[in-house]
Amino acid sequence: MPQHDWNSFKELLFIDPESSLTLDISRSGVDKEFLETMQAPMAKAFAAMDELEAGAIANPDENRMVGHYWLRNSQLAPTPEIRQAIDDTQERLVDFANKIQEGYIRPEKAERFTHVLLVGIGGSALGPEFVADALKSVSDPLKIHFFDNTDPDGMDRVISEINGDMHRTLTVVISKSGGTKETRNGMLEVQNVYDRMGLKFGKHAVAVTGDGSQLCEYAKLHEWLSIFPMWDWVGGRTSETSAVGLVPAALQGLDIGGLLEGAADMDKLTRSKNIRQNPAALLALAWYKACDGQGKKDMVILPYSDRLCLFSRYLQQLIMESLGKEKDLEGNVVHQGLTVYGNKGSTDQHAYVQQLRDGIDNFFITFIAVLRNRFTSSMEVEEGVTTGDYLSGFWQGTRQAITESGRASILITIPEVSAYSIGQLIALYERTVGFYANLIGINAYHQPGVEAGKKAAGKILELQGKVIAAIQAAKESISVEEIAAAVGEEDVEKVFHIARHLAANNRAGIIQDSITIDGRFLIDPRLV
Repeated sequence: MPQHDWNSFKELLFIDPESSLTLDISRSGVDKEFLETMQAPMAKAFAAMDELEAGAIANPDENRMVGHYWLRNSQLAPTPEIRQAIDDTQERLVDFANKIQEGYIRPEKAERFTHVLLVGIGGSALGPEFVADALKSVSDPLKIHFFDNTDPDGMDRVISEINGDMHRTLTVVISKSGGTKETRNGMLEVQNVYDRMGLKFGKHAVAVTGDGSQLCEYAKLHEWLSIFPMWDWVGGRTSETSAVGLVPAALQGLDIGGLLEGAADMDKLTRSKNIRQNPAALLALAWYKACDGQGKKDMVILPYSDRLCLFSRYLQQLIMESLGKEKDLEGNVVHQGLTVYGNKGSTDQHAYVQQLRDGIDNFFITFIAVLRNRFTSSMEVEEGVTTGDYLSGFWQGTRQAITESGRASILITIPEVSAYSIGQLIALYERTVGFYANLIGINAYHQPGVEAGKKAAGKILELQGKVIAAIQAAKESISVEEIAAAVGEEDVEKVFHIARHLAANNRAGIIQDSITIDGRFLIDPRLV
């Protein structure tokens, strides 16, 4: 049970005097004695981080450096070429965004661009979506939209939201390799929309990709407006301060200078070798204590701000893809990880906080409070009380109730939601993930399990082609078992799901209402 009193609060509270960001781990179970015992492991973590920032190969699986910290301070990059590339890219993307917003670069059949459509997935979408939602305003020069899946209905919804302004829409396609299927599919879908309108896709398209990638070559061939780099030393989940995040943010009109400054200042704070003065070290140790260094408890992210609603989705990839590993650095099977979920307060008080207080104790909460909740004056909803007062009261009351129930929690407080504070939060969690990974002895910078699902999906699509051929060879009806036998597939369930998908989407001539497990699928030859 976390011990809490005023003295422990004062002892463990971190306050950044420059930005007023605060971190309170006093209710996480951490105490002075625990910090003392972790001095040596943290010293190793500090040393490993120094090596990473100096350009060591931190991702041995792919023989790559890990350099997202250089994006906020190019002078730290290990070579003059990398420093120049960072500076040139930032300067070029700002210039490009200005020309788009001012109408010097124009769409094919309109005066200026008014919308941005970002096509990406995972790290190429989660960070940009979080930042776009957190910092958007009605005065943004371009409204931003996202294709972040290969769901055709979802893409149709986004196109309908653009509402007839596709001829004034700039599409940004983001993929390091250019071979990511979801992104490739989204690009082809949106290109089809431009084609149907009689517009040249290249005059409305920008790529963010690796040099020489499939996407890079495609963009050159079709004369896209611009191509910005994705470097192999920046992973997708840590790419928000690269062109991946900065291009859409600059086009939207957000303060990317403030974002980079906030991240750079947090980087400075989290380089301190004094644990008490390093918020990322304190946060990593709080995670370690709360889940016994083995991921035994889930991490609940609970920000009391609508603008931070997507933060937990962003952190899911950053934390779970980084820390969810089968093996440690020595090759031992350890099955490490931290499960992350959350939405926002006080909405979640009416959803799952009941279980958090009274149910199974398998979590720890990170409350994120925002001191300034409105930039104009607020009316009183009761005598002397505003809606913002209620919001503040709810997070404090909920945390107290959680503490009384013996449940662990952490509190991060920022003065306001701004480009600067968003940059701070991004950099804080990036560094924390790195420290925690070192404490538990795993590689945070590779993702060997990610490819498994992609390979399995490819095999399903290959099987689907065989299933279609078998169905088309049938005269009027065929059973699931007969299809499986015809294509040589022992797993009949796969064939069943493929056939249902084909029928629901008017493919291969299957009459949808005829599909049963034990019966035969009716085939309409006219639909084949």
